[in-house]
Amino acid sequence: MFKKLIAGLGGAIALNILHEIIRKNFEDVPHINEIGEQALQKAAEANDIQLSDPDTIYAATLAGDVISNAVYYAGTATNHEVLSGIAAGVGAIMLPEKLGLDDTPVAENNKKKLMTIGYYTFGAIVTKLIYNRIK
Repeated sequence: MFKKLIAGLGGAIALNILHEIIRKNFEDVPHINEIGEQALQKAAEANDIQLSDPDTIYAATLAGDVISNAVYYAGTATNHEVLSGIAAGVGAIMLPEKLGLDDTPVAENNKKKLMTIGYYTFGAIVTKLIYNRIK
């Protein structure tokens, strides 16, 4: 299981690096981070916690994203990388609205939807490549 977690962590980091590079250098692209920030703010408000520092919110969201994606990829992408990535991407598009969040950052148009699915599939493929090398 340790090797799967290491591979999942590698895939999650690769996903986030790809996302950040594209997000900071291009327009009309997914901003997955904004969904996480909304979720964190909503959870904090529900528990009477005040979060106001954007850097703290961003860092906490990024850490949570890397950890959750690493665990997800460790359990799924080491065996079914493409399906795992597609499922994660579709979830990232469909779940925000169902959770009362604004899905515009990832689902505003078909380009953002396809890119979001692509990001998660990329992370899953990287996970599988790492896992194949270390198992």
